[in-house]
Amino acid sequence: MTPIHLQPAYVLHRRPYRETSFLLDLFTPDHGRLSAIIKGARQTKSGTQGLLQPFTPLLVSWAGRGEIMILTHSELHGETPRLYGECLFAGFYLNELLMALLEKWDAHPGIFTVYQQALTQLQGKTLDQRVLRTFEKRLMEELGYGILPKSNVSRHNIESGRFYRFIPDQGFVPVSGGGAGLFSGRSLLAIAEESWLDDEVIRDAKRLTRMILGPLLGSRQLNSRKLFIEE
Repeated sequence: MTPIHLQPAYVLHRRPYRETSFLLDLFTPDHGRLSAIIKGARQTKSGTQGLLQPFTPLLVSWAGRGEIMILTHSELHGETPRLYGECLFAGFYLNELLMALLEKWDAHPGIFTVYQQALTQLQGKTLDQRVLRTFEKRLMEELGYGILPKSNVSRHNIESGRFYRFIPDQGFVPVSGGGAGLFSGRSLLAIAEESWLDDEVIRDAKRLTRMILGPLLGSRQLNSRKLFIEE
């Protein structure tokens, strides 16, 4: 592979590798998710150990062949967002979603931008559920698992006054009357427009996201979900 120089990146996950190195999972706009080894970073004199942390905006260079690259350079690329409490746990949740859903080497510059925006918006004292719902929606739309994108909501023929059941591989099927497990047309239209009008819309977006994510994640558990309780 041709060496790559100064690509914007974030560390999604970091773990020790052999005696002095780290194995990193990186997310980049032009090369997607990739794994790379940073040699000697665990040594006391290394200046990169504190830099290669989740949520830190980086410019990185790498080279190599095969599944795992060798990181040859890293530097700070902007201000690191400060995440605390539930917002920090939410940040780890975003990272786990990207690790679980992104195939290696699939470029998704749109998702990279949405991720950057979400990290900036998580720099509050309390967790804003709208940030998570917007990120989940746009992530799944980008990957082709769309939740009523704004551009084609009309083709679903969603009516505000009706109720719908979500069926995987079929979409939203209208039903007579209301009932448990259904979605109101009002909520679906609001979700499509990312118009988080009230708690009901936000709860419905969360419920719909879980229904879509379940088959995609399979038996894989997202540990960050255990760290915070969503309203």
